Amino acid sequence: MPAQGKFQKKETPRAREERILQLFRSLDTQHKGYVDRDALQEGFHRLNHPLEHADGITREVIALVDQNGDGIIQFEEFKLFVEKTEQHLWALFNAIDKDKNGRLDKGEVAAALATSGLSVPSAKLEHFFDSMDRDNDGAISFEDWRDFLLFIPLDNVSIRAAYRYFFDSLPLTSEGDVVLSDDTLGGIGYFVSGGVAGAVSRTSTAPFDRLKVYLIAQTNQVATDTAKKAAVAAITGEVKAGGIVRGGSPLLDAIKTIWRHGGIKNFFVGNGLNVLKIFPESAMKFGSFEASKRALAQLEGTSVNEMSGISSFLAGGIGGAVSQFAVYPVDTLKFRVQCEAEFSELRGNALLLKTAKNMWQNGGLSCYYRGLALGIGGIFPFAALDLGTFEAMKRAYVKTRSKQHGIEEGDVKLGSVIVLTMGAISGSVGASVVYPINVLRTRLQAQGTAAHPQTYAGMMDVLRKTIKLEGYRGLFRGLVPNLAKVAPSVSISYLVYENCKSVMGLE
Repeated sequence: MPAQGKFQKKETPRAREERILQLFRSLDTQHKGYVDRDALQEGFHRLNHPLEHADGITREVIALVDQNGDGIIQFEEFKLFVEKTEQHLWALFNAIDKDKNGRLDKGEVAAALATSGLSVPSAKLEHFFDSMDRDNDGAISFEDWRDFLLFIPLDNVSIRAAYRYFFDSLPLTSEGDVVLSDDTLGGIGYFVSGGVAGAVSRTSTAPFDRLKVYLIAQTNQVATDTAKKAAVAAITGEVKAGGIVRGGSPLLDAIKTIWRHGGIKNFFVGNGLNVLKIFPESAMKFGSFEASKRALAQLEGTSVNEMSGISSFLAGGIGGAVSQFAVYPVDTLKFRVQCEAEFSELRGNALLLKTAKNMWQNGGLSCYYRGLALGIGGIFPFAALDLGTFEAMKRAYVKTRSKQHGIEEGDVKLGSVIVLTMGAISGSVGASVVYPINVLRTRLQAQGTAAHPQTYAGMMDVLRKTIKLEGYRGLFRGLVPNLAKVAPSVSISYLVYENCKSVMGLE
């Protein structure tokens, strides 16, 4: 093609072969006459190449260049690879260079990225452009372009692939610490996306959460004591309209009781705290998850999209544990406010302030952290199962669709129905597995309230008393409304999160 002819005329065949030979020798640091994976990695380090710490991608480079499959790169194989790749890079460079001056400016690169379907934040565009503009003259020459993207492990080079290749292979520091500056560039976006997703989903499902906490607090002993008090009150004429309802199924009784104590508004008691805590909780959960994914991918020497399932699950657990620890006092206060609502004349901020004051008087700061060990112990496997399962399903779906339609994985669009389904499945799996832990944790947090007057000495005590009074079924009280809540909650959360990331141009 004409572009290739012009590219080939930029240097003589002899000069080109000499340049390629010098590059090969810079990679063959031990002068063996061939390059293996260790030598390639060391060579990348000497050249300060973006792949210097990406072991997983260097394996792809070896496989791509090694024509005879012996696991090493001979000079002739290297020469063929370089010449072929340079032609692809020149064709792409020439297509982006709209004014045909032989140099790419920032506007041309931005336009090419936009045409490829990527919405790139200005900070990332600056980083991408400046990393290739080695002489800082405000333009990218073909030599800059070629040297920076030569080892991109793809047969068909595109500006979209080049951009993703660059941001999937950012290096560690010289001390060996993982660089999270890429997360900082998009980090605020991840945190905001997570916070918005959490606030919307929790508000939408607040009535389910209210029912769950009510049922967990109502042990068999509480039900018996309440029934006795109701009988005595009925005889003495002290029953008020809207008292505790008993006689039907526990779930229906809970709905009727909550309704009679305030109508629809009573189903949203504690929702203000829920939103207050869920914004930082979800933001930290998703933000820490994204940061953990990139950190673990760097340690594995691979890209985020190719990281192992174990790392994905571990990243999910880290995100959940960090967020749970940060908002645990607010979580405890919310449960106790909900447990006092049916037995207090106070409402709104007055009930909130009184509950917080009583907690401080009865135990100080430690009262806000009751059940913390169970909380962390429960959220880690839940978050790992929830986020890990979602990521695994998402990755499998994207790979399958890209193969079916013959397109890049980055071009696969996740429809709302797909995101909702994946979120519902992953959330339900995680919630069901760890539910007994959450029952015990909630009872530790709610102990001593009007709805749950029992007190406990610790984790083993609450477990022993729960099984003694209610059997093993007591460990699953409130599971039905919890599952009814989890499916729409996580589905809405992930749907809003993925759309927020898309709007902000995050990956």
